[in-house]
Amino acid sequence: MASSSAVSAAGVRQIVVPRETWDAKTQQHRARVAEHAEAFVQRRSQNAKHPVWDFLFTYYSFSPNKLMTWVPGLGFSWDLAEGAEAVTWDSPPMPARVQREARWVAQLCQNITSRPARFACHGLHEWAMVYKQSAEQVRHSGYDLRLPAEELASFVESQTVCCTHFDAYRFYTPEARPLNTFNPTFETRQEMEQGGCLHANMDLYKWAYKLWPWIGSDLVADAFEVALMGRAMDMRASPYQLADLGFEPIRIENESGRAEYRAAQQNLANAAQAVRLTLGAAAQSLADSI
Repeated sequence: MASSSAVSAAGVRQIVVPRETWDAKTQQHRARVAEHAEAFVQRRSQNAKHPVWDFLFTYYSFSPNKLMTWVPGLGFSWDLAEGAEAVTWDSPPMPARVQREARWVAQLCQNITSRPARFACHGLHEWAMVYKQSAEQVRHSGYDLRLPAEELASFVESQTVCCTHFDAYRFYTPEARPLNTFNPTFETRQEMEQGGCLHANMDLYKWAYKLWPWIGSDLVADAFEVALMGRAMDMRASPYQLADLGFEPIRIENESGRAEYRAAQQNLANAAQAVRLTLGAAAQSLADSI
């Protein structure tokens, strides 16, 4: 068998993949992600928007083309028979910045895994983002809210608002921020994020693609699928009326809806934890590489 991994004279890691494996992996990967990536590209070309799925390509900055591109990443190897047709993937040199990010991601994954998950927020962050806003100020102003503004505000005030995720909390309205029992900041992310948080679980996608291509595309796709699951759940529990788009509401404004949300949150956390463990190990491996 020929070696399927080598380091060139320039220090670039070369991964040699049997052509048959490369083609199969490429097709499998594209089948996982292309539906959403291609739909976003088409909407963008038509200047159209989707209130649920666009988030995965606007808030998250990984391009549709990169998402649809399969590469093996470092740490992968295949047996290559003598004379078999092969594809050689040359990884780009890894900047010191990426190694630092990998170390940070590995630590975040370890921290989240080591602390108890919380399942008491009931998705109120989206409600806090429209709390006491006028109809013109609401982000998705083309879609009705499920409750009138005064009822929506009263409901938020009746609940325990307890978001631990900075990138959700920072989009609260100014009036909603004092209602939150935590004060997450950019600097406290490592200390505050926890595995029940929908956004922390969706962000596995961000941390994975920041380490691409060295981390490989399979893990990015795993994290993307968690983000898809989380985004649909997030907007179903939001105050927006999106049933016409196929997103039946999780009515957190009543107790049965809150119970439904907690169950969905637990399912998401379970799916995310498997990806988090793999991502943490892969990030640590990148951080330790020379």
